[in-house]
Amino acid sequence: MDDLTLLSVEEMGEADQITIRGGTPGIELMETAGATVSDTIAARFTPRRTLVVCGPGNNGGDGFVVARLLREQGWDVALTLLGECDDLRGDAALAAAKWDGQVAALTPDLLDGVELLVDSLFGVGLARDIDGVAFDFLERARTMVNDGALTSVAVDMPSGVDGNTGAVRGVAVPAVMTVTFFRKKPGHMLYPGHALSGEIVVTDVGIRADVLREIDPATFENARELWAFALPQPDVASHKYTRGHAVISGGAMTGAGRLAARAARRTGAGLLTLAAPSDLCPLFSADAPGVIMAPVDDVAAFSDLLSDTRKNAVLVGPGHGVSEHTRSIAEEALSGERAVVLDADALSVFASEVEALSSLIRAPVVLTPHQGEFARLFPNLSGSKLEVARAAAELVGAVIVLKGSDTVIAAPDGRAAINGNAPPWLATGGTGDVLAGTVLGLLSQGMPAFEAAAAAVWINGAAASRFGPGLIAEDLPELFPRIFADDLGWSDISSNSSSRER
Repeated sequence: MDDLTLLSVEEMGEADQITIRGGTPGIELMETAGATVSDTIAARFTPRRTLVVCGPGNNGGDGFVVARLLREQGWDVALTLLGECDDLRGDAALAAAKWDGQVAALTPDLLDGVELLVDSLFGVGLARDIDGVAFDFLERARTMVNDGALTSVAVDMPSGVDGNTGAVRGVAVPAVMTVTFFRKKPGHMLYPGHALSGEIVVTDVGIRADVLREIDPATFENARELWAFALPQPDVASHKYTRGHAVISGGAMTGAGRLAARAARRTGAGLLTLAAPSDLCPLFSADAPGVIMAPVDDVAAFSDLLSDTRKNAVLVGPGHGVSEHTRSIAEEALSGERAVVLDADALSVFASEVEALSSLIRAPVVLTPHQGEFARLFPNLSGSKLEVARAAAELVGAVIVLKGSDTVIAAPDGRAAINGNAPPWLATGGTGDVLAGTVLGLLSQGMPAFEAAAAAVWINGAAASRFGPGLIAEDLPELFPRIFADDLGWSDISSNSSSRER
């Protein structure tokens, strides 16, 4: 799982310092970093007119190494520096001393006729918005890249992208490839930084993986290795009762509950009951003969339904409407020791009442807001997507799934994962209901809340990627069996026929 670790800018600096204190000179790390960048560039591109732009810090020092090594391989390389060589300090000064070519003062005109830009201006070390000549240079480079006249390769991070948040600090040049060191940073995964980074290549610069134990990071890229150990896979002794009994509270927009139910069942829930007003039950059951229908016309009836302790996971929200009834149903769901998923309107009914919601939480709970729902529920939180999701999880005492192209899953204990496998085809109505149902299905089988939420997000992304253009929400659950069999290594049902209904 170490390979999934995302290091903040501060944590990466700590990893460098631990390595240096352990006896590896900083200039050796810089030389190795520059060599991995130059080797990666030489392997991907034919020699072309190249400009290496260097900043006044260690990222600029990496750039001096890249420029020297590419020139030694016969490339036509020019170098420009923001500032003066005499002002460089430490390892950056040592790297610059080995460059025997001209060092041009930074100006946008240097981009004339350049085919490849090696962006080593600021990297992850940017602490403020870019301005002055650096802004002018990067703005022209950005325009040239967008016009197809220039290709940019970023060293560590596209200059202008915040390494912790992915936000653009004034201006940033889109890279076709970013070469970073040891581990990715959150800014590589969070938008818009993810889109600006291009292909992300992580290289080994001599930092030992065991430094992670000393740093103890808590942010990860969402991938199978993060949660596969907890994924519930049935065996020959499994039957429908051992695989959990999920409950969905259905509302007037019946399609939402039906999508969630399909997802929960395809994810493996042994039984699923859909609780809905009597007059809506025929709509919910029309295309789902395997769903148990429970007429529930008031909160008392819902409470009676949940008194059966075998019903161990509940979803409230999809298609419900924002009403006192929805809030009462959500409060009842939270009143027991069962796992709960709150989505959509079951979140909005607690708008600006985080303390009230938090006081109700006593068992594993997953909240799955999109940005608008999150802002209504947590109006006083500000910061990056990662920061606010983590703060919200701690504040409310539940796992937060802050949805989007870079969905963040955050746990109350500080762990967080950033998802990177969501294709644009997921941007269609109903996919949020499918996601909520997927979380429900995994929780009903006993999967821990953080791992269940992270797995559900990844499974939905994998299914959407497999389907491709034209995806609608109904398609997602039908692809889950193939994701489990092919991507997660499970056997087909036909090869596990000894597991049967009992």
